[in-house]
Amino acid sequence: MKYAVIAISGSQYQVEEGQTITVDNHGLEDKKTASTDQVLLLVDDDKTKIGQPLVKNATVKYQVIKNYKGKKLRIFKYKAKSRYRRTMGFRHQLTDIKITKISIKKATKPKKTTPIKASK
Repeated sequence: MKYAVIAISGSQYQVEEGQTITVDNHGLEDKKTASTDQVLLLVDDDKTKIGQPLVKNATVKYQVIKNYKGKKLRIFKYKAKSRYRRTMGFRHQLTDIKITKISIKKATKPKKTTPIKASK
């Protein structure tokens, strides 16, 4: 089983390919695709990569399904014997995203270079 722990919109989520999750408003339009390199943990069957703090060369691609408002919250303040009452409302802005691919690139070895001797 392949899964990852990613950081999106200030929160951490454990995700798998094909999974749909709800996150805070991400600022992308519907049906757009994006990716994140904020991968904290990557598990691929028997291989586990733990980031320090991030896993190098790991990316998670996702597609925005829809943007919408959450359930309305009513906040009421009241102080006894002083005729103080305040009512406020709040609706959270949410985004549904679908994880399309979890991948890690193979680390390439840097090429050995020979120093060039400067002529006088």
